[in-house]
Amino acid sequence: AVPESAGISYSRVSYYTILGLYVMSFPGLWSQIKRSTTAKIKRKTFVSPGENAQDGKSLREQAGEIMAYMKANNYEVVESGETIKFQGLVKRSVSQAFFLVFCTALGMASLALVLQIQFQNLTLPLGLNWFWLVALSPYAGIYYWKSGDRVDDFELKLSANDEETENEIAIQGNDDELERMWRTLGWVEKGMVKVEGLLES
Repeated sequence: AVPESAGISYSRVSYYTILGLYVMSFPGLWSQIKRSTTAKIKRKTFVSPGENAQDGKSLREQAGEIMAYMKANNYEVVESGETIKFQGLVKRSVSQAFFLVFCTALGMASLALVLQIQFQNLTLPLGLNWFWLVALSPYAGIYYWKSGDRVDDFELKLSANDEETENEIAIQGNDDELERMWRTLGWVEKGMVKVEGLLES
Protein backbone atom coordinates (compact mmCIF):
# COMPACT_ATOMS: atom_id res chain seq x y z
CA ALA A 1 0.00 0.00 0.00
CA VAL A 2 1.08 3.58 -0.56
CA PRO A 3 2.45 5.05 2.70
CA GLU A 4 0.18 7.32 4.73
CA SER A 5 1.18 9.43 7.71
CA ALA A 6 -0.77 11.77 10.00
CA GLY A 7 -3.78 11.62 7.71
CA ILE A 8 -1.81 12.75 4.65
CA SER A 9 -2.11 10.46 1.66
CA TYR A 10 0.37 10.28 -1.20
CA SER A 11 -0.35 10.03 -4.91
CA ARG A 12 0.39 6.45 -5.94
CA VAL A 13 1.56 7.54 -9.40
CA SER A 14 3.85 10.29 -8.08
CA TYR A 15 5.28 8.10 -5.33
CA TYR A 16 6.17 5.18 -7.58
CA THR A 17 7.43 7.45 -10.34
CA ILE A 18 9.90 9.07 -7.92
CA LEU A 19 10.79 5.66 -6.49
CA GLY A 20 11.45 4.31 -10.00
CA LEU A 21 13.66 7.27 -10.91
CA TYR A 22 15.62 6.81 -7.69
CA VAL A 23 16.17 3.10 -8.35
CA MET A 24 17.42 3.85 -11.87
CA SER A 25 19.83 6.55 -10.67
CA PHE A 26 21.26 4.61 -7.71
CA PRO A 27 23.68 2.53 -9.87
CA GLY A 28 25.41 5.82 -10.67
CA LEU A 29 26.92 5.71 -7.18
CA TRP A 30 28.65 2.41 -7.91
CA SER A 31 29.73 3.76 -11.30
CA GLN A 32 31.36 6.76 -9.60
CA ILE A 33 33.28 4.48 -7.24
CA LYS A 34 34.47 2.32 -10.15
CA ARG A 35 35.52 5.33 -12.25
CA SER A 36 37.65 6.68 -9.40
CA THR A 37 40.16 3.87 -9.97
CA THR A 38 40.53 4.35 -13.74
CA ALA A 39 41.46 7.26 -15.99
CA LYS A 40 38.85 8.77 -18.29
CA ILE A 41 40.67 8.73 -21.63
CA LYS A 42 39.96 11.45 -24.18
CA ARG A 43 41.58 12.36 -27.49
CA LYS A 44 41.64 16.06 -28.38
CA THR A 45 43.47 18.35 -30.77
CA PHE A 46 44.70 21.79 -29.73
CA VAL A 47 46.34 24.65 -31.59
CA SER A 48 48.84 27.36 -30.61
CA PRO A 49 50.66 30.15 -32.49
CA GLY A 50 53.40 28.76 -34.75
CA GLU A 51 56.94 30.00 -35.43
CA ASN A 52 55.88 32.64 -37.99
CA ALA A 53 53.01 33.98 -35.87
CA GLN A 54 53.29 36.80 -33.35
CA ASP A 55 54.58 35.45 -30.01
CA GLY A 56 54.58 32.00 -31.58
CA LYS A 57 56.83 29.01 -30.98
CA SER A 58 58.65 26.62 -33.28
CA LEU A 59 57.81 22.94 -33.04
CA ARG A 60 61.09 22.40 -31.17
CA GLU A 61 60.20 25.08 -28.63
CA GLN A 62 56.66 23.72 -28.32
CA ALA A 63 58.00 20.21 -27.72
CA GLY A 64 60.41 21.53 -25.07
CA GLU A 65 57.58 23.33 -23.27
CA ILE A 66 55.47 20.17 -23.26
CA MET A 67 58.40 18.06 -22.06
CA ALA A 68 59.00 20.47 -19.17
CA TYR A 69 55.31 20.43 -18.21
CA MET A 70 55.09 16.64 -18.25
CA LYS A 71 58.30 16.23 -16.26
CA ALA A 72 57.06 18.73 -13.66
CA ASN A 73 53.94 16.56 -13.29
CA ASN A 74 55.94 13.32 -12.83
CA TYR A 75 55.54 11.97 -16.36
CA GLU A 76 58.46 10.39 -18.21
CA VAL A 77 59.02 9.78 -21.92
CA VAL A 78 58.71 6.06 -22.67
CA GLU A 79 58.75 6.27 -26.48
CA SER A 80 59.97 9.04 -28.77
CA GLY A 81 59.24 9.29 -32.47
CA GLU A 82 56.53 10.79 -34.65
CA THR A 83 54.26 10.18 -31.66
CA ILE A 84 55.69 10.85 -28.21
CA LYS A 85 54.46 8.60 -25.42
CA PHE A 86 54.55 9.61 -21.75
CA GLN A 87 53.84 7.56 -18.67
CA GLY A 88 53.21 8.78 -15.14
CA LEU A 89 52.20 7.44 -11.77
CA VAL A 90 49.06 8.91 -10.20
CA LYS A 91 49.20 8.30 -6.47
CA ARG A 92 46.19 7.50 -4.32
CA SER A 93 44.51 10.51 -2.76
CA VAL A 94 43.28 10.57 0.84
CA SER A 95 40.87 13.39 -0.02
CA GLN A 96 39.43 11.33 -2.90
CA ALA A 97 38.93 8.35 -0.57
CA PHE A 98 37.09 10.52 1.98
CA PHE A 99 34.99 12.09 -0.79
CA LEU A 100 33.86 8.64 -1.97
CA VAL A 101 32.98 7.64 1.60
CA PHE A 102 30.95 10.86 1.99
CA CYS A 103 29.06 10.36 -1.30
CA THR A 104 28.38 6.71 -0.47
CA ALA A 105 27.10 7.66 3.00
CA LEU A 106 24.64 10.14 1.45
CA GLY A 107 23.54 7.55 -1.11
CA MET A 108 23.02 4.87 1.52
CA ALA A 109 21.14 7.26 3.81
CA SER A 110 18.76 8.19 1.00
CA LEU A 111 18.34 4.52 0.10
CA ALA A 112 17.58 3.74 3.75
CA LEU A 113 14.94 6.48 3.80
CA VAL A 114 13.27 5.05 0.68
CA LEU A 115 13.30 1.53 2.12
CA GLN A 116 11.94 2.73 5.45
CA ILE A 117 9.02 4.45 3.73
CA GLN A 118 8.39 1.53 1.40
CA PHE A 119 8.55 -1.16 4.09
CA GLN A 120 7.11 0.58 7.15
CA ASN A 121 5.66 -2.59 8.62
CA LEU A 122 8.75 -4.74 8.12
CA THR A 123 10.70 -5.49 11.30
CA LEU A 124 14.41 -6.16 10.78
CA PRO A 125 16.22 -8.70 12.99
CA LEU A 126 18.24 -7.64 16.06
CA GLY A 127 16.32 -4.39 16.29
CA LEU A 128 18.21 -2.90 13.35
CA ASN A 129 16.82 -0.31 10.96
CA TRP A 130 17.58 0.51 7.33
CA PHE A 131 19.92 3.38 8.26
CA TRP A 132 22.54 0.83 9.26
CA LEU A 133 23.25 0.71 5.52
CA VAL A 134 25.28 3.91 6.04
CA ALA A 135 27.82 1.76 7.90
CA LEU A 136 28.77 0.27 4.52
CA SER A 137 30.06 3.61 3.19
CA PRO A 138 33.71 3.20 4.40
CA TYR A 139 34.03 0.23 2.05
CA ALA A 140 33.93 2.66 -0.89
CA GLY A 141 37.11 4.31 0.41
CA ILE A 142 38.68 0.91 1.12
CA TYR A 143 37.89 -0.26 -2.44
CA TYR A 144 39.49 2.87 -3.89
CA TRP A 145 42.56 2.62 -1.63
CA LYS A 146 43.15 -1.07 -2.33
CA SER A 147 43.18 -0.36 -6.06
CA GLY A 148 46.54 1.30 -5.46
CA ASP A 149 48.39 3.90 -7.49
CA ARG A 150 47.36 4.29 -11.12
CA VAL A 151 49.61 4.42 -14.19
CA ASP A 152 48.52 7.03 -16.73
CA ASP A 153 49.62 7.00 -20.39
CA PHE A 154 49.74 9.97 -22.74
CA GLU A 155 50.29 10.00 -26.50
CA LEU A 156 51.14 13.27 -28.25
CA LYS A 157 51.83 14.28 -31.83
CA LEU A 158 53.02 17.71 -32.98
CA SER A 159 52.65 19.25 -36.44
CA ALA A 160 52.54 22.69 -38.07
CA ASN A 161 50.66 24.13 -41.03
CA ASP A 162 52.48 24.95 -44.28
CA GLU A 163 52.91 28.61 -43.36
CA GLU A 164 54.16 27.64 -39.87
CA THR A 165 51.75 30.11 -38.31
CA GLU A 166 49.94 27.48 -36.27
CA ASN A 167 51.08 24.44 -34.34
CA GLU A 168 48.72 21.51 -33.90
CA ILE A 169 48.95 19.28 -30.84
CA ALA A 170 47.03 15.99 -31.04
CA ILE A 171 46.98 14.37 -27.62
CA GLN A 172 45.34 11.40 -25.96
CA GLY A 173 45.24 10.92 -22.21
CA ASN A 174 43.47 11.44 -18.91
CA ASP A 175 40.69 13.99 -19.41
CA ASP A 176 41.42 15.80 -16.11
CA GLU A 177 45.10 16.18 -17.00
CA LEU A 178 44.23 17.36 -20.51
CA GLU A 179 42.07 20.08 -18.99
CA ARG A 180 44.89 21.27 -16.74
CA MET A 181 47.45 21.09 -19.53
CA TRP A 182 45.70 23.23 -22.12
CA ARG A 183 44.80 25.85 -19.54
CA THR A 184 48.36 26.00 -18.19
CA LEU A 185 50.04 26.12 -21.60
CA GLY A 186 47.53 28.52 -23.16
CA TRP A 187 46.31 26.29 -25.98
CA VAL A 188 42.96 26.47 -27.73
CA GLU A 189 40.99 23.40 -28.75
CA LYS A 190 40.92 23.09 -32.54
CA GLY A 191 37.75 24.58 -34.00
CA MET A 192 37.09 26.66 -30.88
CA VAL A 193 37.64 30.37 -30.31
CA LYS A 194 39.39 31.60 -27.17
CA VAL A 195 37.30 34.14 -25.28
CA GLU A 196 39.19 36.34 -22.86
CA GLY A 197 37.79 36.38 -19.32
CA LEU A 198 36.75 39.62 -17.63
CA LEU A 199 39.66 39.33 -15.20
CA GLU A 200 42.25 38.62 -17.89
CA SER A 201 44.43 41.50 -18.93
